[in-house]
Amino acid sequence: MKRIFPALLCVAAAACTTRGEVKPEVMQIATTPLTCTSKSQCDAWWQRAQTWVKDHSKYDLQTVNDSLIQTAGPDGGRRALAFEITKTPNPDGSMTIGFAAHCDSSLGCKPDPWNAGADFKAYVRGNQTTPAAPHTPAATQKQGALPDQPAASPGTSSDSPPVSQ
Repeated sequence: MKRIFPALLCVAAAACTTRGEVKPEVMQIATTPLTCTSKSQCDAWWQRAQTWVKDHSKYDLQTVNDSLIQTAGPDGGRRALAFEITKTPNPDGSMTIGFAAHCDSSLGCKPDPWNAGADFKAYVRGNQTTPAAPHTPAATQKQGALPDQPAASPGTSSDSPPVSQ
C-alpha cells in the first residue's frame, strides 16, 4: 500500500498539470468563426468537415446531412471526443460551420477539445499540413467538451471552455 499511494499521487498530479493550458495561438484558431462565402466553397468545406470527423472520431458517424455531421457518443466515462458539426446560413448569404466536441470523462478529454477545434478549422480551411489521425474503433476512450455555445452540456468535462464557430 505504501508504494501504491505515491504512484497514484504522481499520476493524479501529472493529469492535473496539463488540464486547462491552451496556447494562445490554438485558442485564436479555435475561436475564429469558420464562415464560407460561396456555394462551391461551402460545399468543399462541408466535405472536408465530414472527412475530418470521420478520420478523427473514435465514434461512428451517426448523422450526416446538409446541415449536421454528428457522431455517436460520448458515453461510459470515456475520454474520446464526440463531435457535432453544424452548417448555418447567415443573413448575408454566407454559411457558418460550427464545431462542438465533448467527452464523458472527469479526467478531461483526449485529445484536448481546443486543439481538436483548431485542427478541425485549419483542415476545413485547407491550411493544415499534418496528416489526419487514423480512425479507431468506437471502443476507445472519449474526451471533454468544446461547444460552440458557452453553456456546457450535462455529463461533459468542464475543463474546456467553449469555442466559437
